[in-house]
Amino acid sequence: MTVADFAFYLFALTTVVAGFLTVISRNPVHSVLWLILSFLSAAGLFVLLGAEFVAMLLIIVYVGAVAVLFLFVVMMLDVDFAELKSGMAKYMPVALLIGIVILMELAMVFGTWQVAEEAQSLRQAVTPAIGDIHNTQALGLLIYDDYIYLFQASGLILLTAMIGAIVLTLRHRTNVKRQNVMEQMHRDPAKAMELIDVKPGQGL
Repeated sequence: MTVADFAFYLFALTTVVAGFLTVISRNPVHSVLWLILSFLSAAGLFVLLGAEFVAMLLIIVYVGAVAVLFLFVVMMLDVDFAELKSGMAKYMPVALLIGIVILMELAMVFGTWQVAEEAQSLRQAVTPAIGDIHNTQALGLLIYDDYIYLFQASGLILLTAMIGAIVLTLRHRTNVKRQNVMEQMHRDPAKAMELIDVKPGQGL
């Protein structure tokens, strides 16, 4: 076993274990820390594949920004996770039904899976050889030239997921004073201000 093989198995095992612990950890802070470890391990796999740009992008964007933001949100906001988990119990039967349907679909797909003879050659021909063009340039040509519509569609899917997350977690508090921008813009200055003639020696 070479050093590259050992590094691959190490990063792969760490990614799978860290991802599993991210899901099953009861403490949300621990889940975010395991998520950061899985991102770092995935970046190591990208380095072994020769995609250094993707690996550094994964570390800078996901570990340096997204995961740290998750950590700050979990640690600084007073979120009652027990109350959130209690509300998930009523949706558990529907979630289990959807999970069973997905597992059945995956079983049907893998049961009829056939590998084409030219699949390996087509997979290698997606991008030029590393010696001909740099991987960063090849990635840009692949995303923004060959698969631009799929890239835009994935961006719309992520936007929809972000809007859905905001809608599901938005909570209106009744005891918080909020600004009414339209009311402030359409106010009458003559009614909004009052001039009081304060006489010397007297208070308001």
